[in-house]
Amino acid sequence: MGAGHDHGHAHGGPPPTGTAAAAYRGRLRIALAITLGVMTLEIVGGILADSLALVADAAHMATDGLGLAMALLAIHFANRPASTSRTFGFARAEILAALANCLLLLGVGGYLLYEAVQRFITPADTNGGLTIAFAVVGLAANMVSLTLLMRGQKESLNVRGAYLEVLADTLGSLTVLISAGIILATGWQAADPIASLLIGLMIVPRTVKLLRETLNVLLEAAPKGVDMAEVREHIHALPGVEDVHDLHAWTITSGMPVLSAHVVVAQDVLDAVGHEKMLHDLQGCLGSHFDVEHCTFQLEPSGHAAHEAGFCH
Repeated sequence: MGAGHDHGHAHGGPPPTGTAAAAYRGRLRIALAITLGVMTLEIVGGILADSLALVADAAHMATDGLGLAMALLAIHFANRPASTSRTFGFARAEILAALANCLLLLGVGGYLLYEAVQRFITPADTNGGLTIAFAVVGLAANMVSLTLLMRGQKESLNVRGAYLEVLADTLGSLTVLISAGIILATGWQAADPIASLLIGLMIVPRTVKLLRETLNVLLEAAPKGVDMAEVREHIHALPGVEDVHDLHAWTITSGMPVLSAHVVVAQDVLDAVGHEKMLHDLQGCLGSHFDVEHCTFQLEPSGHAAHEAGFCH
């Protein structure tokens, strides 16, 4: 094989299939069980107390239950082994689940806002004391789920989506408690639809932020915290490197950033240090400065880029 076609790859084995969310599968299952239990309780409580805020929170929790179930399903698919036709396995399923969760959350937020306005038009007689009793149980259960998912939400978009759903539920339960207390103390029934409005408004902004991060992954934007200009500078700083082209970095799924580049190296440096040492230096350079461990490099002598361009045409 001629020097113009020499290729080098760091981490020559197959890409990892384990995702950041996989370690939290058990906690997600517990959170799902808690969510479904509280959802059922709040539906009963909302009907008995004629509280839109409780019913709204229960509807949100039903969506959260579906979101958690999808997150677990995504983890199952994401950790299936890679194949010749799917070289990264089903890792991207985790991001698709996060996207679906975002769309569901936006739908629920919009529904709550609509129903709250309707309750202003047609007021109801909400039982404040009964609403408080059910809301306290919901708040306690949500706090348990939040504790279970706190660490994982920093490592996985999928777990973060579930965490944000539970967080919105927790804030929703707190809002229901406050509104029910106002009704109990003053008899002001408008506190119930106001609480529903607040729950809806709490859902939307956080969901939009998660949606933006999820779309960045699907659109293969550079991984968060990786400045491509700095990456290029670090590669250029290595002795013998003359140029870098076809430099790309993206995220397969949470915890799996990847990078590829064509690196032009002076022929005398390649002859002196060898390909293996050059690849080791490149990998060490990026691994010590950036959170990108799976990198693929093609080492090229001067003039090879023009040769590639000729083949492309």
